[in-house]
Amino acid sequence: FALKNGNNSQWLDVDSNVLTELLCVLCRACFDELQTSGAIVWLVLDYLCDGLYILDTAVRLRTGFLEQGLLVKDLSKLRDSYLKTVQFKLDLLSILPTDLFYLSLGIHTPLLRFNRLLRFNRMFEFFDRTETRTSYPNAFRITNLVLYILVIIHWNACMYYSFSKALGLGSDSWVYPNQTTLSRGYIYCLYWSTLTLTTIGETPPPVRDEEFLFVVFDFLVGVLIFASIVGNVGAMISNMNATRAEFQSRIDQVKHYMQFRHVSRDLEHRVIRWFDYLWTNQKAVDEQEVLKSLPNKLRAEIAINVHLETLKKVRIFQDCEAGLLVELVLKLRPQVFSPGDYICRKGDIGKEMYIIKDGRLAVVGDDGATQLAMLTSGSCFGEISILNIRGSKMGNRRTANIRSLGYSDLFCLSKRDLTEALSDFPHARTQLEQRGRDILRKEGLLDEVGGDSLGVEEMEEKVEKLEACVDRLQTRLARLQMEYATAQQRLKQRITALEHSVGTTVTVGSGFLSDADGNESGGDDGARSEINIRL
Repeated sequence: FALKNGNNSQWLDVDSNVLTELLCVLCRACFDELQTSGAIVWLVLDYLCDGLYILDTAVRLRTGFLEQGLLVKDLSKLRDSYLKTVQFKLDLLSILPTDLFYLSLGIHTPLLRFNRLLRFNRMFEFFDRTETRTSYPNAFRITNLVLYILVIIHWNACMYYSFSKALGLGSDSWVYPNQTTLSRGYIYCLYWSTLTLTTIGETPPPVRDEEFLFVVFDFLVGVLIFASIVGNVGAMISNMNATRAEFQSRIDQVKHYMQFRHVSRDLEHRVIRWFDYLWTNQKAVDEQEVLKSLPNKLRAEIAINVHLETLKKVRIFQDCEAGLLVELVLKLRPQVFSPGDYICRKGDIGKEMYIIKDGRLAVVGDDGATQLAMLTSGSCFGEISILNIRGSKMGNRRTANIRSLGYSDLFCLSKRDLTEALSDFPHARTQLEQRGRDILRKEGLLDEVGGDSLGVEEMEEKVEKLEACVDRLQTRLARLQMEYATAQQRLKQRITALEHSVGTTVTVGSGFLSDADGNESGGDDGARSEINIRL
């Protein structure tokens, strides 16, 4: 069997125990009491980690990889691919049984396990995979950064204690004083390391040359590492606020325009409340802009997953072929309406149909106050008017006033987009029109006699198509005329150049010629030459 490379993130969780080695090995080597007080526990944990490292190597030998988009499962190829990598050499060095030197040096020498840290890149791989998969990448990046800072401070604290022990504990004011307890010693060293690397506090000045060099090295590490960390924090904060900054810029532009045009206060407040609603409900992101970087196939799958069930609720689209529904879900556009906004008015020409995602709409009378019906989530309207069904007594005009009671989220499908989608599905167009006629017939809104003749709207649509065809033909004709004029000009230039060349030859041929004896011959011979050239 072979494992998919993209599905081994759970195994990376286990393999990330190298972080434990990163924290504990140096600490155990510096603080003798930590090693000696729990030697048996450390041995059990060490060999448990070693077993996981060996198992990880076996898993890597069977981890598949993508080749031209296809998962390679051939075990021989997987083995050869892994054995040729640098990572295999590091993994092999990391599981060398250096613990055998315990037999001569004793079990209280944890520095022998330093080769296990060669797997530290597994930790980075785990962080990268988790950052890609988590729904909160910014929070994870900050947590990751804090972890890096703590590891650096921890290592520096351990080295400070080890350096102080080498110089002599309590030998001067700079080194660590005589240790009282293990916890007090580690906390003091951690405190000293934090102050030194961050350069934000006072520490005892160094006394010996070795101490000066150690402090200089610490300052350099603190300046370089923490400067880069602060830069990363600033970049992360900027990325976290990028969406908000862009949204605020849009608000400022609209506010500036309204002030410049002296828009009324009431309308200005409505616009600001609409922006507040978008931001509060996380609707400020343009869906088309976000999905623009995805290939068409993935965009279609996302649109199907999000909108297909909603589109199937529309009466005329029920039982439609899947290809048409896929085309239509890609053309749905979200729209947000404020309280009191009219989605459509009675008598308006219907150019869009709407599907209610969230919110409530009211069908109101001409006075705007009488509420005739209520439309809630999942309802749709306007689907018949965008089909231009012949014989419809409504034509393509709205028959009611529909107003939003609160903030409403709707999906909109325009008549142009529907016509464009149906152009590739003529059979589906016929089915939709027939289904629309059946609906109108049940509601008594179909004129059977008038349905046999073309309606005014359909005639207008055909005229618009003919005008578009004429425009395209005129454009092509103009392009051909330009090409013809260019060709004519080039031909004239070539003829002029040819005439110039022929004229030069005539001038040379009409002069006097000399015979072999040096006598000039002209007259008849010259005339004969001119005649020959002219011929």
